[in-house]
Amino acid sequence: MKLCVIGTGFVGVVSSAVFASFGNQVVGLDVDENKIEKLKQGIVPFYEPGLTELLLEQQGHGNLSFTCDYQAAIQDADVIMIAVGTPSAPDGQADLKYVLAASESLAPHLKNNAIVVIKSTVPPGTLEKVEAKIKQHTQVRFFTASVPEFLKEGTAVFDTLNPDRIIIGADDPGVFETLSELHRPFNAPIVKISPESAQMAKYAANSYLATRITFINQVADLCEKNGADIQDVIQAIGFDKRIGKHYWYPGFGYGGSCFPKDVKELAAYSRAIGESGNLLNKVSELNEERIAKLLDGYGAKMGGWEGKKIAVLGLSFKPQTDDMREAPSVKVIPYLTSHGSTVMGYDPKALPVVSSFIPEHPQASYTDSIHQAVKNADVVIALIEWPEIIGFDFAPFGNSSNSTSKWFIDARNQFDKQKVLSWGYQYLGVGRS
Repeated sequence: MKLCVIGTGFVGVVSSAVFASFGNQVVGLDVDENKIEKLKQGIVPFYEPGLTELLLEQQGHGNLSFTCDYQAAIQDADVIMIAVGTPSAPDGQADLKYVLAASESLAPHLKNNAIVVIKSTVPPGTLEKVEAKIKQHTQVRFFTASVPEFLKEGTAVFDTLNPDRIIIGADDPGVFETLSELHRPFNAPIVKISPESAQMAKYAANSYLATRITFINQVADLCEKNGADIQDVIQAIGFDKRIGKHYWYPGFGYGGSCFPKDVKELAAYSRAIGESGNLLNKVSELNEERIAKLLDGYGAKMGGWEGKKIAVLGLSFKPQTDDMREAPSVKVIPYLTSHGSTVMGYDPKALPVVSSFIPEHPQASYTDSIHQAVKNADVVIALIEWPEIIGFDFAPFGNSSNSTSKWFIDARNQFDKQKVLSWGYQYLGVGRS
């Protein structure tokens, strides 16, 4: 099948490479000439394990190409996938300007009976807007569908190749047939529903996972007060098959490019349709307040942050990515410097983008060496569970005497408390006594 994927961001590049790997002829389309030239060389503008290799492989096989030419990319395409950004508008809802701009640009080049698929995260009602925009600029017959993505940064190639399900939102039987055939190589259940249901499913999935994280953080706060251990609580409730032991992450809250944005957008959408008093509005509020609340508490236990040297380990929002959008570090480091601390930040991949997310400060510096970050630190904050951090030997850097206390903050409860104590640190976790 001949495909065009509009947008060479995270979703667009991964989708282009994966669909090409199944033998489709795929053209990745973007208006950014510099980005396109780099992609032709296999240079990806973000870190994602395995993606560069897949790009080069599929371009070498002749299944994948990149261009800025709308006509060349679209005129022969059976399926056009729109995978552009949908930033939040001032009112909190999804801003569809890039989706509609792509729709307008592709319209004059559509061949008869082509299918325009929205992969971007969009609210219900978007397909009608896209169809109206396209009809202003073409007379050919075309179809639309919504096929949301559910890949995770850091494991995006694997997730795309091994999905839990494929959701196809459409109204036409022929569209369901064509898109089912396109997705058959994934060997995953195909859920055929309306476009509105598909769009809500994407928001609902991410908002539920964000709510799950927020819920366990609220329980962790109670554990802090009563001597319970949140990890014991998770183990105990996990035996209930309705709950499960998976995806419980007590810590500094959820971050990244999807969860914060999608929860806020769904909350804003709910307000716009008269459902302002729902849970989603509170989830976003609690997550926004999370980091300052935890750091206030840790500071009280350590006698304040003033004058302390802090090693902040992990700057991206999760392991195996350099994405710092809504990462804990973006709030943690400014908080610490504003409270009189000197910070040394470490991350194995995110250092090139730090300046885009954290304002420069004379008391904050960054390194790609954990050794350098922790060697003089009074406090170590293990913020993100990079393997390089979890597997690091902190013993040589702990306090061997009792003259002053060194502190170790386990922000994701990844470390054994007794082991940390044996290294010469005082231990502070999340929801743990």
